[in-house]
Amino acid sequence: MTPTIRVQREDFDLQAEVDRLSKGNPDVGAVVTFSGLCRDEGGTLVALELEHYPGMAEAEMTRIGELAITRFGLLGLTAIHRYGKIAPGENIVLVVAAAPHRQAAFDGANFVMDFLKTAAPFWKKEHGKDGAEGDWVAAKDADDAARDKWK
Repeated sequence: MTPTIRVQREDFDLQAEVDRLSKGNPDVGAVVTFSGLCRDEGGTLVALELEHYPGMAEAEMTRIGELAITRFGLLGLTAIHRYGKIAPGENIVLVVAAAPHRQAAFDGANFVMDFLKTAAPFWKKEHGKDGAEGDWVAAKDADDAARDKWK
């Protein structure tokens, strides 16, 4: 089974992605979704700019997805990551994990997000409402710790 991986500028439809994994597969007993949204950082942010390394981002997301499928016995997995300028409240990332049972679906989705945050080549830059262009957002130690719990 191969994960569905997409890196795209346009928004995604969460329900359509869930339906793709769950409809017509009677063995699916649980579907877990994670949708990451752009925050407005206390009203100061006008957009978050996301860049990626084309080709490498998709390859790394596929590798992570295949690991999750094998490790948790997933019946389906979709991971979508957007790029470009994204306004507060808009979708950034979606992970949908389908499994026979809930724990595998939860663990699979968490695993994928923990590794996407640290291993996939994406970069974020904040754009303020005051017209200021912020620095590229630095990696967080907490993200590394979340990833390391799976080792």
